[in-house]
Amino acid sequence: MARPKIAAVVLAAGRSSRMGPCNKLLELVKGKHVIAYAVSAALESGAEPVIVVTGFEAERIVEVLRDLKVAVAHNADHELGLSASLRAGLKALPANTDGALILLGDMPEIQSRDLKALLAAFIDNQTICVPVRHGRRGNPVLWGAHYFPELEGLTGAVGAKPLTAKFSEHVIEVPVEADGIFADVDTPSDLARLRAKF
Repeated sequence: MARPKIAAVVLAAGRSSRMGPCNKLLELVKGKHVIAYAVSAALESGAEPVIVVTGFEAERIVEVLRDLKVAVAHNADHELGLSASLRAGLKALPANTDGALILLGDMPEIQSRDLKALLAAFIDNQTICVPVRHGRRGNPVLWGAHYFPELEGLTGAVGAKPLTAKFSEHVIEVPVEADGIFADVDTPSDLARLRAKF
């Protein structure tokens, strides 16, 4: 049986309003932009293609990722919230895509080994693969192509969490080794914590 074609969609379109005047994705942590951590992990996971969805300050996001092998999907409707970015990313996927790993660009502690675990689980169960650590579910989630229409039907700022509840019997929990699946950067204090940790 042919190996399923798994892409990655990195959502990087938001305004990061809780960060004040700064764009959190463009902040530097240990000499590397926040967005570059999630994108690098996606590239190292083996997912292909890796599609970055831009919106707010799109040109600056593209510039800091210029040396990475990614495709870019611009979400002109990024003001409509996360769901619009998710839709833009899914529409940019190749037609033969079997699954998509949906990553949030503001989760720089994501580990490529944990993404690889999700991809490995998906090969045997082409459904919904969710990372779990200490009994808690985190992000990113790997979705089979069967669920793309449902994902595209989401509206507003809501992510895909309601769909994991709707299709709970289809969810495969995949144990991972790092707490990065829980950690995002939303506020200046989050950024300070991250810098101190790194």
